[in-house]
Order: sequence, then structure tokens, then C-alpha cells
Amino acid sequence: MTTAVVTGASSGIGAATARLLAAQGYRVICAARRADRIRALAEEIDGVAIECDITSDDDVARLADAVGGSLDVLVNNAGGALGLEPVAEADLDAWSTMLQTNLLGTTRVTKALLPALVETRGVMVFVTSTAADSGYEGGAGYCAAKAAERAVVESLRLELYDQPVRITEICPGMVRTDEFALTRFEGDEERAAAVYRGVPDPLTAEDVADAIVWMATRPAHVNIDRLTIRPRAQAAQYKVYRES
Repeated sequence: MTTAVVTGASSGIGAATARLLAAQGYRVICAARRADRIRALAEEIDGVAIECDITSDDDVARLADAVGGSLDVLVNNAGGALGLEPVAEADLDAWSTMLQTNLLGTTRVTKALLPALVETRGVMVFVTSTAADSGYEGGAGYCAAKAAERAVVESLRLELYDQPVRITEICPGMVRTDEFALTRFEGDEERAAAVYRGVPDPLTAEDVADAIVWMATRPAHVNIDRLTIRPRAQAAQYKVYRES
């Protein structure tokens, strides 16, 4: 049976991707910190739940043990944004957390599971962001973390050019999920809602999951280096149509 690992599988894009991979016939290992949520998801999709904080060496080692010697798909989805302050008011603790998860945590998982992916001629999908493309007001910490994650993707692809493994990246723009903006604004529902106010049909987690699974299921000789996915209303990171 083909096996996939999805990190950050407890909600949003991760949970939607786990469900869709399972529907495609994969045995999905759902990895996230919130054990109750991934257990419920694993039961729903007949998968495996592994409680895993990707910033923990011990947790990632336990994930690697659960995977074993072969892995077909790794979706590096865990990460996220915190805050929207200008650099002059930067919360460096929040910046550190974003770097620990988006950059170091993702690299830790990749390093641990790489041998199993090479063994099976597998594919990695890194979920970065259009935030990796350029900075925007209040976004320096998150943009830096996602740009750093992209640097890992690009270097890894060059380093593994002669190995039977594919390195891919998806860069979502405006995606409305239950928790991304709420987490960014520490549960402030008004600030979270304002991000999407007036925007007709922002992307959903399922939209991004559909693209991820398409990337992961291309023929073995096809590598989708980078795919940017935005709602039609978002022409660029800084230009979004909003209905009055």
C-alpha cells in the first residue's frame, strides 16, 4: 500500500489533504500536536495518528519510526503565521516561533524521512506561501520564515538531482480556513474576519489540497517545481478585489 505523511494534519489544508490522499487510496499518517483531532481524523480516513510537534527531535524521531523504511509522499504542511506588526514593533518571540516551525521544523521532518522517500522513489510537497515571494507591511517575520523554507526546497532539489525523489513546492495565496488568521491574531475574530471581508470566494483548504494531491500523483518523471495558487480575486499579494 502506498503511504503518505501529512504534517499539520489537525486542521485546514493539512486535514483536507489527508482526507483527499486517503480517498485516492493512500494509507495516511496524520501528524500534528493536537492528538485528539488527528485521532478523530485517522479514524475517519482509516489512517494512523502520530502526535508530533515538528520542533521536537524526539517527536520527529517517533514519526520516522512509525513510517519505517519506505514512504511515497511527504506533505510538509505544518507551520503558520503569528502577528502583523511592523518591523519597528516586531515580536521576536513570535518570529522565533515562526522560524522554528516553518523552517527548522520542516527541515527536521524532511531530514528524518528523506531515506524512506529515496527508497520508494517518493515525492515531497512543501507548502510554503506567496509570502515567500516578497515582503509586505507587517509580514516581515512570516515572509522571512517562508522564504527560508523555500531556500531549503531549492537547495534540496539541487542536492538530490541524481536521486529518485521529487521536490515540489506549492505557494498558496489567500486561503480562508477555520484557524489560520485566528492563530495569527491570537483568537481575535474581528481581525481574522477582516482579512477576508468583501473578498468574493477566497480559496478553501480543499482547493489547495486538490492541487497538492495533483502534484503528488504526477508520473515519476514529472516534477512540479513550484505552483502558485490564488483566488481569482487576488491578482497579486498586495492587490485584492473586495466587494463594497
